[in-house]
Amino acid sequence: MKKFLFLAVLIVTNTALWAGIAPKPEMDFTLVYQTENKPTIRPATSEQIQCQDNQCLQSDPLGEYGIQKLYCKPDGCFSIAYEYGPFQQLVLDFSDGIKRSSNVFHTPNKLRNSFTVLVREKDLIVEPSVKPQNFNALLRADAWMSLMIILLLEIFAAWAYLKYTGKSYRILYAVVLANLISMPISWQILGTLVTEPWFIWFFCLIFEALLIWIFNHKRITARDSLELSFAINVTSYSVGMILSFLIAPYLF
Repeated sequence: MKKFLFLAVLIVTNTALWAGIAPKPEMDFTLVYQTENKPTIRPATSEQIQCQDNQCLQSDPLGEYGIQKLYCKPDGCFSIAYEYGPFQQLVLDFSDGIKRSSNVFHTPNKLRNSFTVLVREKDLIVEPSVKPQNFNALLRADAWMSLMIILLLEIFAAWAYLKYTGKSYRILYAVVLANLISMPISWQILGTLVTEPWFIWFFCLIFEALLIWIFNHKRITARDSLELSFAINVTSYSVGMILSFLIAPYLF
């Protein structure tokens, strides 16, 4: 058992789990105009800059990498990243022909962040939003993609484990139930409260093991339940990381 836990620690500390199917860091930008007119954003020529210092002397664009991108509509922007830089700068191109740059602002130590962008005549001012973010994970395409990938991979991994160990296939029902419960908790609650995606992985590992054992304590021991949960979660995060990376660009 110690070997399994040690391997779990290695996976979450040395593998980019944030590149997989867990909730990822994101920023929502709401525009507030302080201009006479309200020019719209030109998404194709707007970008979010990743700065290594508060003067943005060393910088790179957020770019497009899997799901990582600045997504802009004419009236607002939203970005997702596998990992943000320590500081940010927003550069938005508007329909009035002016490309406005924001102040350099610090990256919050949270997964979900909301900002107000004051649009002035020549520049932008980005401030943390004082209004609570209205977020519903059940309406997100990437959340549903995550659930579908996890269910398919973990059902297959659980079936293989049960076939190898000779245990009852009825345990599969508990695997499905555990995922249907852990998904909204991970995306709707933990995604707002925690600062690191690996914590969500550990939560799913322990929560699903406990739920599988509670519903099948006459068919499986607590230790075997933990080993089963470890096997299915490692499968979903490793293989799911590849699948989600390929599918992600088509979600938004």
